[in-house]
Amino acid sequence: MVKNYKDLLYKSILFTLLVVIIVGIFPRASSFKYEIQPSKPWQYGTLLAPFDFTIKKSQSEFETEINEIKKNSTKFLLRENDIYNLSIENFDNYFSKYSSNVNLNSSIVTVRIQIGELFEIGIIDNKFINQNESYKFFTETNEKEVDVNSFYSTTEARKTIDNFLQINSSFTYDEIIFIKSLIKPNIFIDEKLTNSMLEDAIKKINPVKDFISKGTRIIAEGEIVKEDKLNMLNQLKLEYASRTWNNSNKPLIIFGYTILVSIPILLSFLFLKRLRFKVFNNNKRLAFIFILSLLIILLTKFINGLNIQYVYAIPLCILPLIIKSFFDKIVAFVSIIITLLIISFMVTNSHEFIYLNMVTGIFASLTSDDLYRRAKLFTSVGIIYLLYIFSYLAFVLISDGNFTNFNLQILLMFTLNCFATLFVQPLTYIFEKLFGLVSDASLLELTDTNNKILRELENKAPGTFHHSLQVANLAETAANAVGANTLLTRVGALYHDIGKIKNPVFFSENQSNYNPHDGLKPVESKDIIIEHVKNGVLLAKKFNLPERIIDFIKSHHGTTTVLYFFHKQSLINKNVKIETFKYPGPKPHSKETSIVMIADGVEAASKSLKTPNLENIKQLVDKVTSRLMEENQFIDATITLKDIQIVKKVITDKLVSSFQLRVEYPENNENKSNILK
Repeated sequence: MVKNYKDLLYKSILFTLLVVIIVGIFPRASSFKYEIQPSKPWQYGTLLAPFDFTIKKSQSEFETEINEIKKNSTKFLLRENDIYNLSIENFDNYFSKYSSNVNLNSSIVTVRIQIGELFEIGIIDNKFINQNESYKFFTETNEKEVDVNSFYSTTEARKTIDNFLQINSSFTYDEIIFIKSLIKPNIFIDEKLTNSMLEDAIKKINPVKDFISKGTRIIAEGEIVKEDKLNMLNQLKLEYASRTWNNSNKPLIIFGYTILVSIPILLSFLFLKRLRFKVFNNNKRLAFIFILSLLIILLTKFINGLNIQYVYAIPLCILPLIIKSFFDKIVAFVSIIITLLIISFMVTNSHEFIYLNMVTGIFASLTSDDLYRRAKLFTSVGIIYLLYIFSYLAFVLISDGNFTNFNLQILLMFTLNCFATLFVQPLTYIFEKLFGLVSDASLLELTDTNNKILRELENKAPGTFHHSLQVANLAETAANAVGANTLLTRVGALYHDIGKIKNPVFFSENQSNYNPHDGLKPVESKDIIIEHVKNGVLLAKKFNLPERIIDFIKSHHGTTTVLYFFHKQSLINKNVKIETFKYPGPKPHSKETSIVMIADGVEAASKSLKTPNLENIKQLVDKVTSRLMEENQFIDATITLKDIQIVKKVITDKLVSSFQLRVEYPENNENKSNILK
């Protein structure tokens, strides 16, 4: 009871954390339910404005208007009187030594006045003035527009004073040079005031381009989403967002997202509980599946934030490939479907993205089980790459009707995607060690008959070892015929009878001339026979065999009856209950465990055939399989009646081959003579 509560608490915490994290990373998008695809036909019905809203200017339009304002803006000028005062002061100081010279003093006064007039009109520096721009002086009362041509440039002012001095030859060459050096610009652009006025003008730009009233047609069905329509649709989407994500209704929207996320996660929980209970009941396995899905979701969120086209480089097929390595195709299939449902809220152009990854994800779920073989992995990834390309090509043709808009950058993303998918093997190894799971690569190592446990089986119970090899060959061939996991089936068959290591002599395949059951009661013999399942589980745990292999040990007899000793006990006590002579189970729950049960029963029974011909072998296989079906041994398994018929035929053919039976030729002399010819 305590364990049940702990399991429930663990799963509740896992579920809550998943929902909280996923909802937390969801984009704060609006409830706008249309997919906007620039330069492509509008795939929905005619869209009318659901409310009044404004069309804002695009960034390019806004920048164009700003540049126009800057181009036509007025430059404000500033007169620096300190420059004039400093020039006059330097002039007076320089010529003060000539104050006693009456003639020269008159010329000095005249030049001084001339300099003052130049500064009064204004001197500008050529490199800061553009004749085509507008200039103003800003006073306390008003703004006065100025003709920049009315000012002297520095060159013109110096030339003017030079001409004046040439007429008045009273000054020496050095004095002329000094006087000309006093002529400096005193009119400048007032950068602070100019920038302030420019900023005010930019702030006054109306961001609204147009007003759309409720009921106005935005776009018609089939109409191409051109720039103007794209702008309107984007503005409508933003309007949805601004109306939706406000402080008052944000909790309700988060609650809605929580419901949308919770439903697929709950469905996946329900699926695992109903159809893969062993996975659901193992908290470590359950956590692994959802943590791996969450990592893919977080990766998608991060990549989508960098660039929306980069999402095509996300190796989503790694998810089903890794999960399939540890579990089966169905779990992998459901995992990718649930993950894509959640991701669809995060990416733009979601219907195209989901279709591409749904197709490749389904293929990855159903692809070959033996991806531990490099050739199979490269083949599968190659097919995934082709599926991406052809699916994307189909979307291009549908939307444009030609190949001109085939985006080579997206093709590069597909290439990176599939290249990353090739790392599924090292990633599988990492997750295997982190979560204590077992992959097909590890199963392959267990097929080595030189490992410790199989060597011990061969040494202590050689008959059982040979029986296990035969069962493995039969089961592997049958598994391949019905599309089951051949590697898992073979490994399960090799280890299904390791419990016989403890009391090997009590099993007929290990006996020679002595049968220890002759001195035991049927009930005692029954207990020893049944106990080999329990001993096998204990031994498997001792040698750290994976849980997937232990399942074969537990279920290879299911809940069948030890018929031989039951019949012996019936002769002693007619009231014996058949339930006391049944194996404890569980029954097989998969194709693989079901196949091993059939192969085990048939192989053991085939040793009793006195005349192993085709007809007898066929009857034997039918008899063993029918008994298992009558006892409902396959009721919990995923194997179908069609699969069982295929398994029966394959095992029959395999046994016929192992007994090296030849075709029986007709007995009449005529046919014999014809054959001899």
